[in-house]
Amino acid sequence: MNDYIPAPMDVTEIDLPEELDELVEKMAENVHEVWAKARIEEGWRYGEERNDALKTTPCLVPYDMLPETEKEYDRKTAIGTLKLITRMGYTISPSAE
Repeated sequence: MNDYIPAPMDVTEIDLPEELDELVEKMAENVHEVWAKARIEEGWRYGEERNDALKTTPCLVPYDMLPETEKEYDRKTAIGTLKLITRMGYTISPSAE
C-alpha cells in the first residue's frame, strides 16, 4: 500500500508580518529541542558524521551551534506552522504586558 500522496494545506500565499520573526526563531529553536530530545531518548548521540547504524549525528548540539542550513530547516517548520494557523483563521499576537 504505497499510494499515499501527501496533500498539505496550501499556505504559499500567506505572508507573515515581521513582528513574528522573533516567534519564528523561538519556535525553530523549540522544534530542534523536541527533535534532539526524541533522538536522545531513541539512543542517538553526538558524532562528527551522521551514521544511522551507530545512531550518531552532528546535530545533537544546542540550536545556536547548528549550521545555518539546519536552523533554516527548523525555521521552515515554524513558518509553515504559523502560516497554517493563519490560513485556518486564527491570529497570533503578543500578550499585552
